[in-house]
Amino acid sequence: MNDDTRGYPPIADHGLIGDLRTAALVGTDGTIDWFCAPRFDSPSVFGSLLDAERGGHWRIFPLCPVLMVRQFYFPDSNVLVTRFHAEDGVVEVQDFMVVMREHDPEHRQRLVRRIAGVRGTVRVDVHVAARMDYGRVTPGIRRTPRGIRFDGPELTLDLRADVELDVDDGDVRAQFDVDKGDEVLFVLEVPEDGSSEEDVRGQELFEATTAFWRRWIGKSQYAGRWREMVHRSALTLKLLTHEPSGAIIAAPTAGLPEQIGGGRNWDYRYVWIRDAAFSLYALLRLGFTDEAEAFMHWLTDRLADGNDGERGPLRVMYTIDGKVDLDERELGHLAGYRGSSPVRIGNAAAEQLQLDIYGE
Repeated sequence: MNDDTRGYPPIADHGLIGDLRTAALVGTDGTIDWFCAPRFDSPSVFGSLLDAERGGHWRIFPLCPVLMVRQFYFPDSNVLVTRFHAEDGVVEVQDFMVVMREHDPEHRQRLVRRIAGVRGTVRVDVHVAARMDYGRVTPGIRRTPRGIRFDGPELTLDLRADVELDVDDGDVRAQFDVDKGDEVLFVLEVPEDGSSEEDVRGQELFEATTAFWRRWIGKSQYAGRWREMVHRSALTLKLLTHEPSGAIIAAPTAGLPEQIGGGRNWDYRYVWIRDAAFSLYALLRLGFTDEAEAFMHWLTDRLADGNDGERGPLRVMYTIDGKVDLDERELGHLAGYRGSSPVRIGNAAAEQLQLDIYGE
């Protein structure tokens, strides 16, 4: 067990953002230390949560001493704000993923980081260390007319920015001053064939994203005294849904330990029927029937397909696509969260037969 916690912030010191296809964890230190693309169960692009040295990260942090950090969500949305109160002023990072709509001609996956000056002048450091395939691949980097392109064996990502980007030994870096009222935009996206190369406007992306989440949470029928907490929980559950299929995953992470230093480090980026049932019950109680209908369609397909084309029985867990081949593997090159190894991806529990303890 490695007791060194440097580079491994507490799990609780993270916010979650997503686009109903995948998700990212953002630490209170301004670091995205977990992000898989283009799906929840895809290999990670940033994975320093599981190995601070090899996993890869995207960090935005003031260069002057920071006195206090606050992290919160923009009201009734999944737009995350990390605000740094520094010696030279106050600056905040607004993190979100644009929710993709199939009918949108600009339909593509976008992770947005918007830096805004609140008070004073703060010099900011940006460090993008992409490490694809769970930290096994440092992608090729080349400049494009719009920024930087990361070329991996199975994934291509484009990084656009409002500031000049430097390439340094496989990483991308930038340093710049942010004055009160300034906005600096970074967009990491999965390019799509035929997508336009027009300038990306941060305010438009921000407004479209907050509008989507507010329309969705506006359908809630909860009218009790705990509205803020209940709606925050509902927004989090919605982030765990895979909109194209209707699947609801158990968690957006893999390899995190049940106990620091222990070996029970499972991959939960799959549909665990029990967990999905609890999530579905909560959403139904709040009036979100569309999610229930989508999941029931997904579940009906599982019962119809069954094993080898035969009906049932229902398995313990499935992939987002409803497959049961969740080949469990250990990633021996990763140190694990705070030294908790082995890191596992896939989940052999899909082959388990779990009986009802009440014998019903």
